[in-house]
Amino acid sequence: MELGVYTFGELTQDPTTGHLLSPARRLRDLVEEVELADQVGLDVFGLGEHHRPDYVVSAPAIVLAAAAERTKRVRLTSAVTVLSSDDPVRVFQDFATLDLLSGGRAEIMAGRGSFIESFPLFGYDLDDYDALFAEKLDLVLKIRSEERVSWSGRHRAALADQPVYPRPVQDPLPVWIAVGGTPQSVVRAGALGLPLALGIIGGQPERFAPLVSLYREAASRAGHDPKSLKVGINTHAYIADTSQQAADEFFPAYAQVMTKLGRERGWPPTTRPQFEALRGPRGALAVGSAQELIDKILFQYELFRHDRYLAQFSVGTLPHGQIMHAIELLGTKVAPVVRAEIAGKATV
Repeated sequence: MELGVYTFGELTQDPTTGHLLSPARRLRDLVEEVELADQVGLDVFGLGEHHRPDYVVSAPAIVLAAAAERTKRVRLTSAVTVLSSDDPVRVFQDFATLDLLSGGRAEIMAGRGSFIESFPLFGYDLDDYDALFAEKLDLVLKIRSEERVSWSGRHRAALADQPVYPRPVQDPLPVWIAVGGTPQSVVRAGALGLPLALGIIGGQPERFAPLVSLYREAASRAGHDPKSLKVGINTHAYIADTSQQAADEFFPAYAQVMTKLGRERGWPPTTRPQFEALRGPRGALAVGSAQELIDKILFQYELFRHDRYLAQFSVGTLPHGQIMHAIELLGTKVAPVVRAEIAGKATV
């Protein structure tokens, strides 16, 4: 199994000190986090795209390109690229460039986006939310398979035998579909034969198992071998030296962010009892000691038989040193055990 980290590059006040980092400092910290993930043997680092003051990364490919020059083996992915409001030609060019700079380590994780700020910012109508994504995904896939592209659609100017450069090292450039639980999105990924990244941020992971089955069924119906298609699970997570330390350090920032999002989306405020229930053995949160994360990842593996696990450590602002320690623990304490356990299961 591949293991890694993803972040949205949060830029929120520290809930205990009230301190707010500058965007420049946060970006430098991010590059250090990617560098450490590479050093401790993690497989993937992802950066999300947002266009609001809570987050500092609006152009993931640029930050990942900076990290590419400080790393050697970790794969570099968006998490996600909001493809609906972006231009597919430019997305491909950005990540092809990243792929060249990194020696073939770039990936695109494409999604429709859970926030809407990018739609008015780039002149798109929210009524076209799904149609935009479907059409632009079609064009990205066309570009990655053909150097000279002829294509037409409703929401972008047509291309007539137009060459698109540069071409990446990887052929094809990996494109994952990121979903949050919508069956139609899962079916689309399976029908296209694209790897699936499933975000689980609430409830019990068991309720997502039918979606993974639906994905594999859709792939099979479309003529793809489900065994050849990767599935990734992304969750909120945090590791510290002890379970109690992890919970106490993570909860204030987590509750601050989730309560704010709740006010926007109609959720109730996040309470400590709810948090503790979510980080229990069958909850969505992977927050605790290294052993607790091992147990949680292996429990989810029994449900999904997935190929990749990504942890979002920074749900709200945590001190950089704590995030670095969590990355170190994931790479040195959790990843080796999880890989060995899963390799053992594969030989049984």
